[in-house]
Amino acid sequence: MLPLPSFRQLGYLLALHEQGHFGRAAAACFVTQSTLSVGIAELERLLGAQLVERSKRSVRFTEAGEEVVTRARTVMRAAEDLLAATQTRREPLTGTLRLAAIPTIAPFLLPRLLPAIERDWPRMQMFVREMLTGAACDALAQGTIDCVLLALPVECGLVDTAPIGSDRLLLAARDDDASAAAGELDTSRLLLLEDGHCLKDQALAACDLSRRATEAQLVASTLHTLVQLVDAGLGITLLPELAVDAGILGGTRVIGRPLERLDATRRIVLAWRKGDARGSDFGLLGRTIRDAAGLPIAP
Repeated sequence: MLPLPSFRQLGYLLALHEQGHFGRAAAACFVTQSTLSVGIAELERLLGAQLVERSKRSVRFTEAGEEVVTRARTVMRAAEDLLAATQTRREPLTGTLRLAAIPTIAPFLLPRLLPAIERDWPRMQMFVREMLTGAACDALAQGTIDCVLLALPVECGLVDTAPIGSDRLLLAARDDDASAAAGELDTSRLLLLEDGHCLKDQALAACDLSRRATEAQLVASTLHTLVQLVDAGLGITLLPELAVDAGILGGTRVIGRPLERLDATRRIVLAWRKGDARGSDFGLLGRTIRDAAGLPIAP
């Protein structure tokens, strides 16, 4: 029987591909840099191909290396599913779980959720990352995360979901903005998040605007920056009620008002890969998150 790559070697290679740096990859694997480098060199000798081009300043994967990374993800995901399937038979939500949350949810919802998750599932070790929607969905498909808290509607591939709750978008304007106080939405003054945030597309859809219509507008990287721009009188924006309830407007003259005439609601869900062996576990986790979040559930 031919010698086969070990899970350890494949894990080192995947960590290097994700981190793009030997030192950071070694830290992510909790080994020394020399140990990781030797492990990848052993894998290259075993496969008879150079996988990584090394230099003092950069790491570049060869064509063969990229193909091995793709196949290694499939192998590691299958092994994780095998382990998860046997663990689920014994006790749900044990072992490790890698959760991602998008930036317009993470800072406002995670402080409520994590204590509840630790209380309900004490034998689970959770690793949490904040990621933009596209990156989170890619990571989910590749198996580098297990599930993600995101806001629908959004395209995230083949996933199953558990509902967490509804989150209205509120019109955020200064307290001296007469048009906003009258319930008018002046889209020419609309400030938005930069590309990569699904909230931008949801806000545009709510206002029936195209991306081209807002290309010249001022954009921001975070909701907190948007609030400061509005507070400075530079425009108006749409904010998730979740963020407003969490106090994002504190210390400003900005007020959040409902948009009664617009369908401006996003649905927060917990999503995981369709067919994942731990689907029933994620459903239980979604129930814990839903109860802790306390958001209204869409009919």
